[in-house]
Amino acid sequence: MSQIYSNEIENRYVLNTELAKRKKFAQFFTPFEIAKFMASWVVGGEREIETVLDPAVGLGVFIRAIASVTDKQIKAKGYDVDPAILSIAKKELSSLKGKLSISLICKDYMFNDWNNQYDGVICNPPYFKFQDFETKDDALQEFQYRLGMNLSGFTNIYALFLLKSVTQLNINGRCAYIIPSEFLNSDYGKMVKEYLIRLKSLRYIVVFDFSSNVFDDALTTSSIFLFSNDTSKNGVEFITIYNKEELLRITEQLTFYPNVSLPSKYVDFEKLDPTVKWRSYYQGCNSESYKNLVEFSKYAKVSRGIASGANDYFLFNNEKAKQFSIPQKYLEPIISKANQVSGHFFTRDHFLNLSKLNKDVFLFNATDIENQKVQEYIELGEKLEVHKKHLTSHRTPWYAIENRLPAPIWVSVFSRGGLRFIRNESGIRNLTTFHCVYLNIHAMKKIDLLFAYLLTPISKEIFSDNRREYGGGLEKFEPNDLKFSKVVDIDLIPNNLEKKVLKLYFTYRDSALNGQPDVSLIDKLNYCFIEFLNGHI
Repeated sequence: MSQIYSNEIENRYVLNTELAKRKKFAQFFTPFEIAKFMASWVVGGEREIETVLDPAVGLGVFIRAIASVTDKQIKAKGYDVDPAILSIAKKELSSLKGKLSISLICKDYMFNDWNNQYDGVICNPPYFKFQDFETKDDALQEFQYRLGMNLSGFTNIYALFLLKSVTQLNINGRCAYIIPSEFLNSDYGKMVKEYLIRLKSLRYIVVFDFSSNVFDDALTTSSIFLFSNDTSKNGVEFITIYNKEELLRITEQLTFYPNVSLPSKYVDFEKLDPTVKWRSYYQGCNSESYKNLVEFSKYAKVSRGIASGANDYFLFNNEKAKQFSIPQKYLEPIISKANQVSGHFFTRDHFLNLSKLNKDVFLFNATDIENQKVQEYIELGEKLEVHKKHLTSHRTPWYAIENRLPAPIWVSVFSRGGLRFIRNESGIRNLTTFHCVYLNIHAMKKIDLLFAYLLTPISKEIFSDNRREYGGGLEKFEPNDLKFSKVVDIDLIPNNLEKKVLKLYFTYRDSALNGQPDVSLIDKLNYCFIEFLNGHI
């Protein structure tokens, strides 16, 4: 029985199953000690509990965890769309028949079981981008019909599982979900959070520290949502934990729910704002410590870079251009990868050096099809079915490239340790590896002053309020995350400070372009802006 109450079954499955298959079915498994914590919540308390549902049962780690924490006679039901994994689960769970009544069903929970209610629901749902979900349109219609929700096309599948499950709780029923904490801080999460606030059954959000992954093979951060369909609380408690062991310390305390005091931050439902990133409720906002800040949107519009839809086809280097005899007029200079830009300034000379090194820095741009070689390359694309890809199939003609002006400032999409801003002095465009920052006419007059601020650690600290977090310290910013971030109000900077900042900035720029950036100048710039943001200047 020891393997039943561990992750030995999951470990064996991972060793014997190809990663491609596990990714296809979003099969990332919950550590058993975390499953036990969630199970203790779902079946705990002095209440009758007869039925428990696992909407994405996999190898049955939650059913095994329930068996390990209770002697109650429970009917456990599990759904999964992979018949192979269900076959293994049935075999492995057969030893629990004396403890639990188990029913495993090979159907998609999304479209089944809507009319049943349960005393407990426990789940590690699949993590799919909605765009990759084959029955996306059907799912949207289902949730519109069942819950009256017009969900965003960017909603992740795990959020749909959660929304459905919390509507299936009996009175005093409990639910435990482990899902990415990114959901708390994303645009698509707004409607989901609105719904959860309206239901008023969410009791705890246990947030994992983001320095480590809960799942070894999934690049994601995780949080545990605990629900109880009762009237004992009028708000949500946010609990931050830093390792799995801390879960064990609060498991016993939660057995006394609702008469329990935890190291948490409590927020009334009435005060929860679905439009803001909920990180502010459990981590606070760095911007709150400073004065003289405004939204970045006052000065800039941020948009994603150019999306080709098929980089392997559209990107060229000099060697490929010769191979297909594509004239230079049909090759648009482009920055295609973040590692093509190493510093904070990018000039035409930097681009020419990349071109000489035969890097992929040209984008096929068939502005006309008069040239025979261009026609042949388009025909090759159709032979390779490039025109049938998601983005290309929605363009007319399919090989047309977005007409986007070069941005004066680029900013990293993904980063570790804070945002990276690049002053684009080359007049060259970029793919989605960077976001484009377009300044308004007023801000363009003070672009050097603004960019000097964007170079500083204090700017990164304040921007981090709006970050999205993934495992291993990886951070992501979408255009709207940057748009609503706070930056220094350059209109309030006095002339003497502006002159000092610009002198430091241009000295740093010269050192960077000479290949020996003087980072001590960044420290001095940082000090200047901190003094101003603290109201000392």
